[in-house]
Amino acid sequence: MKKTRLSLEPIGIVRNGITDRAGVVWEDVVSTLHVEPRYAEALEGLEAFSHIWVVWWLDRSPTPESLRVHPQGRQDMPPVGLFATRSPVRPNPIAVTAVRLLAWQGVVLRVQGLDALDGTPVLDIKPYLPGDIVGDAVYPEWALRLHRAGPALHKQDIKESHDPRSY
Repeated sequence: MKKTRLSLEPIGIVRNGITDRAGVVWEDVVSTLHVEPRYAEALEGLEAFSHIWVVWWLDRSPTPESLRVHPQGRQDMPPVGLFATRSPVRPNPIAVTAVRLLAWQGVVLRVQGLDALDGTPVLDIKPYLPGDIVGDAVYPEWALRLHRAGPALHKQDIKESHDPRSY
């Protein structure tokens, strides 16, 4: 495979006062995204959306020691490939989170549910569109167990029936 060198420049930064991930219930966290003023025009129209996707850089995550992990570090969960988890330790430390857009003023977006630490670089923002809902998604048994044990990264009520109205 040909190696391609990538260069990314943050469009903004996360502010929420959280410096340690331990014990945080991310669904309840309200953060502000401070977008670089030169991107102000790019934010126009976002106010019409209730939710957005935030693409951000896991700037404090170490390089993975293994490509197989126990989900959430729990030994009672089966070891799976790193890409089958939401672990913040990744070969390319990029994260994507769907969040509720609470408010927008100038170049500051107020959001709820972003699982990023204070000072985290924001790479991109995208609207959450109707086609983003996957009604027939299938989950492994261990993922459903983790979700039911809560709190999880996302607190939607996932049903085994995969009914899209349950999200």
